[in-house]
Amino acid sequence: MRHHEPAGATRRALRVLTIVAAALLCLLPWAESASAHGSIINPASRNYSCWDRWGDDHLNPNMQQQDPMCWQAWQDNPNAMWNWNGLYRNNVGGNHQAAVPDGQLCSGGRTEGGRYRSLDAVGAWQMTNVGTNFTAHLYDQASHGADYFRIYVTRQGFNAATQPLTWGSLELVRQTGRYAPSQNINIDVSAPGRSGRHVVFTIWQASHMDQAYYICSDVNFT
Repeated sequence: MRHHEPAGATRRALRVLTIVAAALLCLLPWAESASAHGSIINPASRNYSCWDRWGDDHLNPNMQQQDPMCWQAWQDNPNAMWNWNGLYRNNVGGNHQAAVPDGQLCSGGRTEGGRYRSLDAVGAWQMTNVGTNFTAHLYDQASHGADYFRIYVTRQGFNAATQPLTWGSLELVRQTGRYAPSQNINIDVSAPGRSGRHVVFTIWQASHMDQAYYICSDVNFT
């Protein structure tokens, strides 16, 4: 004898499946957009630089000697490199210094649950050679555009290899206006009177919502 499932139970099961399917469909667009952000790729941000050099070989033990600052970052949280384009804070309202304390500038004030805290580590990060006039290149996969960029450079005499980065150690060298949505944005920067190791600190205020990105790039002024 064949047993039939009660009609009420069948309807309940179908309702549950429909709700689950609808919930998954709602999540898909969010997941796609949440993974698409950006960073300064030249001069390379700390986490982009580590991903670019070691992403295909991040378990290589030679990294510890060849690139110790990237080594400590990969050991602390590999997702800080895999998500090199996700270092941002929402709803700062332009009050960046209140949101990002001294010593935590490169991690955006330990944003995203502290995922990027290793980027605040003091040491001899690998550098990009630049002149005192250079171009900063933002790659933005999602084409958010910008309300503005603020680009700071450490003052001459500050030693980024031995001192934590603070607001007082920076000089604002470029403040821009708005940029239309684009995957690639180039900003001309002038930082006269500098030589040797420095940090370029970029605030990118995206225009699609109140979302601010905090980006540290290590440079050698030649």
